[in-house]
Amino acid sequence: MTSPVITVRNLSKQYRIGTRRERYHTLRDALAEAFASIARRKARPRDEWIWALKDVAFEVAAGEVVGVIGRNGAGKSTLLKILSEITYPTEGRVDIHGRVGSLLEVGTGFHPELTGRENIFLNGAILGMTRAEIRRKFDEIVAFAEVEKFIDTPVKRYSSGMYVRLAFAVAAHLEPEVLLVDEVLAVGDIQFQKKCLGKMSDVARQEGRTILFVSHNMAAVESLCKRCLLFHAGRLIADGPVEKIVMRYQESIAEHAGGSVDLRAHPGRRKDSIPMMRTGTLSSQSQSPAAAVRMGSDLSVTVDFQSPNAAIRPVLGLVVKNYLGAGVFSVNNRIIPGFTFDPVREGRITCHLERLPLMPGTYTVDLYFGDEHHTLDAVFDSLSFEVTPADVYGSGKLPPAHCGPVFLPARWSMKHDTPGQSP
Repeated sequence: MTSPVITVRNLSKQYRIGTRRERYHTLRDALAEAFASIARRKARPRDEWIWALKDVAFEVAAGEVVGVIGRNGAGKSTLLKILSEITYPTEGRVDIHGRVGSLLEVGTGFHPELTGRENIFLNGAILGMTRAEIRRKFDEIVAFAEVEKFIDTPVKRYSSGMYVRLAFAVAAHLEPEVLLVDEVLAVGDIQFQKKCLGKMSDVARQEGRTILFVSHNMAAVESLCKRCLLFHAGRLIADGPVEKIVMRYQESIAEHAGGSVDLRAHPGRRKDSIPMMRTGTLSSQSQSPAAAVRMGSDLSVTVDFQSPNAAIRPVLGLVVKNYLGAGVFSVNNRIIPGFTFDPVREGRITCHLERLPLMPGTYTVDLYFGDEHHTLDAVFDSLSFEVTPADVYGSGKLPPAHCGPVFLPARWSMKHDTPGQSP
């Protein structure tokens, strides 16, 4: 039996939280600190410490492409940082056989003052490649990243998209045995994301390298991976076939996000948002608030909001996504001709979806809120609901599930021509 490339045993990582700050130390202070550290740690309140990972154990074989999924704060990025030796575990151990290439943030390992050319050679050397190996792959890296014009420009002048293209190209082409990728592909455009996914697929299937892929894009996880790890609150709670684990993850989102949700401290809020949406509520014909809705029933999405500054003409947009994270449809009142609200500081806005044309399954909702010109607040995966089967056609039959997430009412007609008779 082949030995695993990655072995994780009883891995735990603890971080201190809170606002208390330590003053700068002299040498004398540092020596005193060393003797007093054990006693002081015991004296600290428990709520100042948090386990980002707790008792995690798994193995990854050579050539496996493993997805790592879970909600924000589940411990996914902490796991990859420990595997990359950026940080060290509090307990447990990790064994990795082979060179590791990490793509954990945009431009990981790049020096902003160096040019793209210089950073390719620097990053390759960090990965353990010889200068000859880097030269052999250099043209291929530059072509893949599409930065030929700027290869001799300092990377501090690159856009975030150029940065991530070059960083991914280096990590993917310099042949590490293990590649760790943490949700950085979301920075690139859609065309480049497809290009990266294709490259990772080639790297795994044709070159036999091992990949750990952290992503919130379930469609990308399912297309690339055959196995998946599901994390929750720092613990590995499921490990198995990707379709089964992704479905379990989406079901868990539905359990926690259905009905009415407090959006004020929601982990899915976009970083540049102005927090204006306070609560979100789903309601259906049969239940209010609702975590489940029958096929063909009406569904309403209500958002309570408050503008911190001036009154605005509120615009609510929503994107409904399937269990893979792919958008099924979107709607907002900005695109309705002549449909605007009066300027207000706070209030409640509702979108009524009539005869919801969705097949049975789990769906999530991204909410976007702003004024008539700009999106000011966005919360991803803010609400979730389950669509349950119903006899929408009155025939006792459902449309085939494999044909897509949407059903539509249809009228049928047929013209029958019989030879020798007028139509």
